[in-house]
Amino acid sequence: MWRILIYIAVLCAIAFGAVWLSTLSGEVTILLPDYVANIDLPVAAALLILTGLAIAVIWWLVATILRTPFRMAKSAKVKKRAKGLQALSRGMIAVGAGDTGQARRYAKQAQKLLGDEPLTLLLNAQVAQVTGDLTSADAAFRKMTANKETQLLGLRGLFVEARRQNDHEAAYTHAREAALLAPAAGWANEAVLEAQCMKGAWTEALEMIDRRVAFGLIDKATAKRQRAVLLTANALAVEQSAPDTALVDSTRALKYAPTLVPAATLAARLLGQRGDARKASKIIEKAWSVNPHPDLAETYIYLKANASAQGRLKRAETLGRLSNLDMEGRLIIAQTAVEAREFSRARDVLKPLLDEQPTIRTCLLMADLEEAEHGAVGLVREWVARAARAPRDSAWIADGIVAEQWAPFSPVSGHIDAFKWQTPPDSQSLPDTSAFDLDMDEKPESQASEAEPTFIDVTPAEDQATPPEQPAEPEQEVAKAPEPEPILADTPAVDPEPETEAPQPPLQPEAVEPIAVTPKPVVFPEFRAPDDPGVDTTNTKKKKR
Repeated sequence: MWRILIYIAVLCAIAFGAVWLSTLSGEVTILLPDYVANIDLPVAAALLILTGLAIAVIWWLVATILRTPFRMAKSAKVKKRAKGLQALSRGMIAVGAGDTGQARRYAKQAQKLLGDEPLTLLLNAQVAQVTGDLTSADAAFRKMTANKETQLLGLRGLFVEARRQNDHEAAYTHAREAALLAPAAGWANEAVLEAQCMKGAWTEALEMIDRRVAFGLIDKATAKRQRAVLLTANALAVEQSAPDTALVDSTRALKYAPTLVPAATLAARLLGQRGDARKASKIIEKAWSVNPHPDLAETYIYLKANASAQGRLKRAETLGRLSNLDMEGRLIIAQTAVEAREFSRARDVLKPLLDEQPTIRTCLLMADLEEAEHGAVGLVREWVARAARAPRDSAWIADGIVAEQWAPFSPVSGHIDAFKWQTPPDSQSLPDTSAFDLDMDEKPESQASEAEPTFIDVTPAEDQATPPEQPAEPEQEVAKAPEPEPILADTPAVDPEPETEAPQPPLQPEAVEPIAVTPKPVVFPEFRAPDDPGVDTTNTKKKKR
C-alpha cells in the first residue's frame, strides 16, 4: 500500500515539475565560436535532463563491460567452492561409513578444489587414520596447528595419535600445550591430570582439580572425592619419609571422604603409632560401618601392640556388631578366635558362610582352624583343595584389572578413583585341582561332595600302597595307642620304605603375638586379569607382627 502511494506521489511531482517548467518564460543562449543558439527555457531544461540520462546509461554499459571478466571469475570460484564443499561432505560421509576408497577420492578432490582449509585438512587426517597412514595423519594435524583457528583441533589430533602409539610423553606435551591455549578444554585438563598422577606429582594434580572446578568441568562432589584420593596417594608416598605430613594429608582426605578405606587405614595406623588408639578406633569404626574391609579390620585389631589374643577377639566382636555380622565381620571374628584358640566360637561364626557357597578366604580359614584345633592334615588338604574351586573374594578392581592393593588411578585409563572394592567375575574354566592330591595316597571321601562342609574327623580309605598280606599286629598296636591319629591316612601301619613316604604339604605358619604396629610399605599394586583362576590368599594369611 505504501509503495503504491509513494509511486503515485513521485508521478505527481514529475507532472507538477513539467507543468511548472512549461509555464516559465525566457531563453537560454549558447555561445560558440562561430555559432549562437537561443533556446527556450523549458526546452533547455528537457535537453539537460535527457543528456544526464544518456551519460548515466553510457557509464553503466562501460562499467558492465569492464566488470564482466571479474564476475565470470567470481562465478567460477563460487562453483568451484560449491563442488569442493560437496566433495568434502561426501568424503565425511564415506569416512563415517568406512568406505576408504571413496573417502580417499573425495579427500583428494576437496584438497584440489578448496586447498588447505581446516575441514579439508581434517578430512585428510581422518582418511589417513582410517587407512592406517599415521605419517599423513600426523602431517595433517601439524598443518592444523599452524592455523590459529584449527590449532586446538590439531593438538587434539596429535594427542590422540600419540596415545595410540603409546607415546605418553608426547601425548602429555600436546595436552599441556592445549591446556595453556584453551584453559577450559576438558580433554586437555583431564589428560594433564592423568599424566601428573602417573608421575606422582600429587601437589600439581590437586591444583589441576581446583582449576577444573573453577571452569565448571567437574561438580563439587566429584572434586571432593578426587581431592581425597590424591591426598591419600600423597600420604602413602611420604608415609616412611615424613609421617607427620602423611598424617596431615590422610586426615584432610577423611574430611573430604570419611569412608575412604585407604585414608582411614593410613590415618588410624599413624595415630596408633603415636599411641592415640581411641581416635584411631573412631576413624575405623566410622569407615567400617559403611564399607567393611579387611584392611580396616586388621588395623583396628592390632592398634594396641600389647593386646592379648582375647583382647583382639573382643575388638573383632565389636567390628562384627557394627557390620551386623556380615561376611567380613564373621571372617575377622573367626580369624581372631582361632588365634585365641576359641575354636567353637570360630566354627559357630563361620557356619552361616559354610551353609552357602564358601569363598576362597573362608575355605583357607577353615584349613587354619582344622590345623590349629586337631592338626588334621587330611582336612587341611581338603579345604585347600576346595579353596581352588571356590568363588573369589572381593578385591580392588578397575577397568577389568584386579589389584592386590588400592591405587589412586587406573593403570588402563588413568582415571582417578577408578578402583572399587567388589567381587571379581568368576573364571569360566575352573582350575585342575588334581595337583593338590598328587602327594596323597587317597582322596578324602568328603571331597566327593561339596554341598556339606565337614566338621568332624573323616577317616579316609585304606592306603592302597599297603600290601594285602599286611599282618594285623601293627594295627592292634595302633589301636592301643593312647592318642591315635585317625585322619592321617598317608601314615601306613607298617614301617614304609623311605622312597614310598608321601611328602607332607607346607602348612601355614602359626600366629605370632604382635609387638608393634608396623606400617605397610608403599608399593604399586600387582595387577592380574579378573578371570585369573589362581587362589588369592592375600587377605587370609596371618601376618607376623
